[in-house]
Amino acid sequence: MKSATPDDLPRTGVEPDLSRSASECFESLWNGAIGMHSLPLTIAGARVLDAGVTCSGSLEAGLGLARLCLGDLANVRYVPATADDLVGLSVTIQTDHPVLSCLGGQYAGWPVSVADYFAMASGPMRCLRGKEAMLEQLHLSRQATDDDFAVGVLESDTLPGGDVIEAMADECGVDPSRLCLAVAPSTSIAGSAQVVSRSVETALHKLHALEFDVTRVVSAHGDAPLPPPAKKGDTIGGIGRTNDAMLYGARVTLWVDAEDDAIDSVASKVPSQSSDDHGRPFAEIFKQYEYDFYQVDPMLFSPAVVTIHSLQSGRTWRHGQISIDVMRKSFGL
Repeated sequence: MKSATPDDLPRTGVEPDLSRSASECFESLWNGAIGMHSLPLTIAGARVLDAGVTCSGSLEAGLGLARLCLGDLANVRYVPATADDLVGLSVTIQTDHPVLSCLGGQYAGWPVSVADYFAMASGPMRCLRGKEAMLEQLHLSRQATDDDFAVGVLESDTLPGGDVIEAMADECGVDPSRLCLAVAPSTSIAGSAQVVSRSVETALHKLHALEFDVTRVVSAHGDAPLPPPAKKGDTIGGIGRTNDAMLYGARVTLWVDAEDDAIDSVASKVPSQSSDDHGRPFAEIFKQYEYDFYQVDPMLFSPAVVTIHSLQSGRTWRHGQISIDVMRKSFGL
């Protein structure tokens, strides 16, 4: 299926300004940092919110980072987990701007690599950087204006140095003083929460990879169990647990305005079980590929269960399954 053009996009009114809503969200988190057990820092002129690198961070900070990635165009909250989800809480997301918030904002499509520093970057700043094929295909890239702030989240156990700030600001086309970042490792409370808030994003990205027109997704809801954080410094453990919460515990529902044939051609392929790598804890899979994300089957990165409702015919498709045993092994329960 061909990529959508601007004339193909559903006309439901003017879309929100993702960068502006993200910058307003960042201001509120910056002003409330201490109450969230986070630290507001200035590095090379940029504002950097430490939500778990040198401080504890918090559950509230986790919701804040998720909102930041999504440009504050989604409702993110904690809900009690069901008895078979093994943990006390799930992270749920609801959005009526799924493509803009999840693919334009939340997707971790920018591997930041400067000297010996590495982080996976998410957030609306990616649209200003504009170097991802998916953003180009969905017409989400644009050049920064003098009024823009480049806002994003780094998944890293280290704070960025001045060289990283300068490189990132340059790629986004803004002055370092207009770069706004939040940072948390996957082993922190906030880092774990913001990663498992990506249930809808993984489903949309999988659909896009399957060449389905994701602009036909009108609304979306998802949830995934919040795993216990891995011990501090165990980055692979943190990555493993958060990925397993998604691959084996996430459930996503999409409301789609598309023909039945188009939905039917991809519905069974969206859940993670469509990948040959499915069925083992992600840390084991990751090790098999020598810790290279790009060697892992890209079809694995999707929710455990996906439900699609057609707004045209009223039909429903539901595929996938929750894998309790894999999550129990991954979470150390």
